[in-house]
Amino acid sequence: MSVPEFAKLYQKLKRSVELAGKSQSTLTNYARCLAHLALHFNCSPLALDEEQILDYLHVLKSQHKTPSDSFFKHTVYGLRYAYRLFGMNEMRVVLPSIERPKTLPVVLNQREIKQLLKTPKLLKHRLVLAMLYGCGLRNFELCNLQRKDLDFDRMMLHVRQGKGRKDRYVPLSKMQVRGLQRYFLAENPDTWCFTGNDKSGRPSRISSQGVQWIVREARRHSGIQKEITAHILRHSYATHLLEMGLDIMSVKDLLGHADIQTTLIYLHVAQSGRQRPFSPLDRLYGQ
Repeated sequence: MSVPEFAKLYQKLKRSVELAGKSQSTLTNYARCLAHLALHFNCSPLALDEEQILDYLHVLKSQHKTPSDSFFKHTVYGLRYAYRLFGMNEMRVVLPSIERPKTLPVVLNQREIKQLLKTPKLLKHRLVLAMLYGCGLRNFELCNLQRKDLDFDRMMLHVRQGKGRKDRYVPLSKMQVRGLQRYFLAENPDTWCFTGNDKSGRPSRISSQGVQWIVREARRHSGIQKEITAHILRHSYATHLLEMGLDIMSVKDLLGHADIQTTLIYLHVAQSGRQRPFSPLDRLYGQ
């Protein structure tokens, strides 16, 4: 496959990923895996037949320990995305399903959340953390947040075109409203709630990398030892809501999950239920 051919494929993939609000890492992973596939056969991935694709996936599975290996996973997802993007409905390759690892999410406790939220010196950075945790936003949802999406009178946030292109409403706290009003008064962003600078130095919406940098720096200066990412703040949001008594279906709607099974994992993390879990040592020796 010639360089210009793959460059054309990459540019179309890039435009589609950006319009879908996906992260730069998604584009990088898809493009890298499709490039490996193209080099393996020396032709466009879109020119391969079903047998060639399955042979290649078999090679990947034999090289890696499990089908859920990251490179294998992104090859599968990249192919699926490319077929949809180029309207190749006739390409009915049955790609292997990915078995998700049976791991529980990392969750911060309430004391750690308070510590993290007060760590950044800049109000803007504190608000980014407060929106990720206080509204359970995904990284790209926060990047796409516009001023028109905030209703301070109703204390609601309209999340537009979240994962699966679904809209949802989530409540804002009084603390968030006060902070956002102060921030808007000082910074007066035009369209996007949180802005950064593009490569030419002009103001633009904050990038997903910028959000993760804010989270990493807050964690580094907070002294918290746990791993912290934007998505871990979303995990903490869901878990704390359950621990505070909110029902699982309401949590599902607030998170924007399509399937209740995705939300049920938080029941294994939250310290809630008919009786709060305890250590037998507490009962053995008293409190």
